[in-house]
Amino acid sequence: MIRVQEEDFDIGAEIAALTEGKTAIGGVATFTGLVRDMAPVDGSDQPVSAMTLEHYPGMTEKKLAEIEAEANRRWPLDGSVIIHRYGRLEPGDLIVLVACASAHRQAAFDACQFLMDWLKTDAPFWKLEDTDAGGVWVETRATDDAAAARWNQTPESE
Repeated sequence: MIRVQEEDFDIGAEIAALTEGKTAIGGVATFTGLVRDMAPVDGSDQPVSAMTLEHYPGMTEKKLAEIEAEANRRWPLDGSVIIHRYGRLEPGDLIVLVACASAHRQAAFDACQFLMDWLKTDAPFWKLEDTDAGGVWVETRATDDAAAARWNQTPESE
């Protein structure tokens, strides 16, 4: 299930909906992203008063569906949830929820991490942080690219 929305979400309600009536699920792995109150700007941390997330409707949902389908191809999932917010958010606000349910914990853990790694680098969201230095567009970090790249390896090359 994929949702791109301005509204906040209830993590507990989302997990309950994901698992309702599915007694084969042995575990749910989740990641919840929040807006931080600090961001690296020109080599030092700067206070962040807000973050504005933009996206391209239609294209965003399509890309998230592709990423979710790939997770389902790689791991035996009994369900997954991807919720990503857009609009103006303040420090402490929820940005993203990724939850993966499976009979076995390792599949849930791996799928959840895969989805987040790919969301950080491949999902068409643009983030503008409001700092004392002005508005700063968030760039993909090399560490994010490296995290996503590891999922391109095949078992033979590991």
